[in-house]
Amino acid sequence: MARIGFIGLGNMGLPMAINLVKAGHAVTGFDLVPALLDKLAEAGGKVAATAGDAARGAEVVITMLPAGEHVRQVWMHQGGLIDVVKDSKPLLIDCSTIDVDSARAVTAEAEAAGLSMLDAPVSGGTVGAQNGTLTFMVGGSEAAFAAGKSILEGMGKNIFHAGGPGAGQAVKICNNMMLAINMVGVAEGFILAQKLGLDWEKLHAICATATSNSWALSSYCPAPGPVPAAPSNRDYAPGFMAQLMLKDVKLSQAAAEATGSPTPLAAMAQSFYQAVCDQGDGTKDFSVVFKWLAEQKRG
Repeated sequence: MARIGFIGLGNMGLPMAINLVKAGHAVTGFDLVPALLDKLAEAGGKVAATAGDAARGAEVVITMLPAGEHVRQVWMHQGGLIDVVKDSKPLLIDCSTIDVDSARAVTAEAEAAGLSMLDAPVSGGTVGAQNGTLTFMVGGSEAAFAAGKSILEGMGKNIFHAGGPGAGQAVKICNNMMLAINMVGVAEGFILAQKLGLDWEKLHAICATATSNSWALSSYCPAPGPVPAAPSNRDYAPGFMAQLMLKDVKLSQAAAEATGSPTPLAAMAQSFYQAVCDQGDGTKDFSVVFKWLAEQKRG
């Protein structure tokens, strides 16, 4: 059993923290939303008045925050968790999805203070967080990964060491860029199939065994009907919100610009998800891009 401080109890962080409680760890959480703290307490966790209070005395400190600026702020600036915990030497783990530069900057400051840190973004959405089946893409030293793996196993089933600091974020950016493009492609295929008079159930059954098969098609079909558990059959309730996919694709495009990488399909996908968010569907699941595409007319 480990003493864990967990900062950020949103749609992903709360079920992750609860799974750590279920795994037998002593979890103290902090979030700006009191109702989320109440839910952690109901599940057997402890709550703290500040992020610093959650981190003090912990053997492992985990953050799950919206964006790079929040991660920098909590660890390095106001709140300054690195400074708060530098004497007690816990393992630091950030599970947020952020830009590579922010991940490396925070890790560098942690290491300068004599601390080990992992960037460990996740894939699997809220269902994976609730079921403890997340995939973790982890960046950091071999020693830090070895120290943190058992903790991550309390929240996920696939734990991968991607490389040094920032490598976890790099993998996550590439993964979600490919997923965004793939989802658009599947949506276009089902829209065309309908125009051609095909039955979606039959199309799905065939394509799920053919060369066009993918997770977006077989497990998360954006067209209502073929996959009962998919968000498309729950009015696109997330899941993984479109506004978060837009954020991640923007991260991929910033990385592509910085490295001179050609990503024209991702750039087009970004414009689609931006349109989805602009029309008010940003809090819907990202597969709602299907509905937006279905409303477009061929130019």
